[in-house]
Amino acid sequence: MSIGNFPEDDRPSIGRVLQQARIAAGLTVEEISTSTRVRIPIVHAIEEDDFSRCGGDVYARGHIRALARAVHIDPEPLVARYDDEHGGRPAPMSAAPLFEAERIRSEPRRPNWTAAMVAAIVVVIGFVGFTVVKGGGNGTPATQVAEGATAHTQSPRPTTSKRADPKPETSDSAIAAAPRDKVTVKLSASQGKSWISAKDHSGRLLFDGLLLQGQSKTFQDRERVDLVLGDAGSIELFVNGKKVEDKFQPGQVERLSYTKGDPAVG
Repeated sequence: MSIGNFPEDDRPSIGRVLQQARIAAGLTVEEISTSTRVRIPIVHAIEEDDFSRCGGDVYARGHIRALARAVHIDPEPLVARYDDEHGGRPAPMSAAPLFEAERIRSEPRRPNWTAAMVAAIVVVIGFVGFTVVKGGGNGTPATQVAEGATAHTQSPRPTTSKRADPKPETSDSAIAAAPRDKVTVKLSASQGKSWISAKDHSGRLLFDGLLLQGQSKTFQDRERVDLVLGDAGSIELFVNGKKVEDKFQPGQVERLSYTKGDPAVG
C-alpha cells in the first residue's frame, strides 16, 4: 500500500492508512500490539492520529515504522509525512557529550564483603585459641570452661517481628454496600482478557492497562467514572452494587460513563 497516489488534500491521514492496512491484513489491534510490543491504547491513539501518547517524536516515528511493517506497508512515506506535519526531523545529536558524561559519572562503591569475612574469621580463631590456652593452664578441660561460661548466661529471648496486615481487597459484599454519595464501578474479566481505561470526573487517569481473565478492578469517584473497554464482551460490570445487564459482543469497544444514579449509561 502506498500513500503517494492521493492528491495533497485527499490523502488519508497516517492513522487512517495504518488502520485500513491492518483491517485489510485481517489483524486485530491486540494482535498488532503483541507483534510490535506497542501498547494497545497507543495503537488506538495512533490510528486516530493522536501522537501525544507516544512520548515524543522519536518514539512516534518508531511506532509508525513498527505498525507499518506489521501490516506489510512501506513505513518511510508515513514517517516523512509525519516529519512534514510535525516540524521536520530534528538535527542529530553529537555523541561526544554522551561519552563525556559517561567518563564523569563515577562507579558506585560496593561494600568490601571479602575483607569483612576475613576479619570475622580472624576474631573467631583468636577467641577459640584464647579459650583453649586458658583452659589448659588451669588443668581444667576447655570444654568445662566453655560449659561454666554458658551456665550463667541467659539465652536471649527470641524477637518476633510483627508483619503488617495485608490490605484487604474489595469484596462483592463491599460493592453491594457501595456508598450512596459516590459512584462505584467494578470490572471483572470473567470471559477473557481486555484492555481497559478508567478516569474520574476531572479526567484524571485511574487505570490504563490489560485486565487478565479472572482479575477484577474497582474504581470510585464522588461524581463520575468514565470507562473505555477494549473488549467489552469479556467484561462483567457492576455499578453501585448492581450488575449491568448490557450484552456486549466479543471484541466490541465501548466508551461508558457512570454516575451516582446509575446503572445507566451516561
